[in-house]
Amino acid sequence: MYVILTSKPGQFHTEIVEGLRPLAAYDYLFYGVRKATFVIAELVKETKVKVIDEAWSPQIVNEVPSKFLEKFETPERALSELEHLVTFGHMDTKLQKR
Repeated sequence: MYVILTSKPGQFHTEIVEGLRPLAAYDYLFYGVRKATFVIAELVKETKVKVIDEAWSPQIVNEVPSKFLEKFETPERALSELEHLVTFGHMDTKLQKR
């Protein structure tokens, strides 16, 4: 199974932990400005994903069980979902592979 991890600069970021194997990363650009980074990762085993809230000082670390993440059968399906999520009519949005 595959999952999508999201990070938004200045707000929060997710960390790759044991049980996840990153396959590809994409920057989400909105009118040329990076708004988020997405990582498609293979879920090798159930785990807890670290989500670090950057808006607080000190930063707050949450551990989200992977059972709560949306899962996809293939990396291609995860990418297809990402492409769907970032498309807004005629707005200048795109995914740029890192």
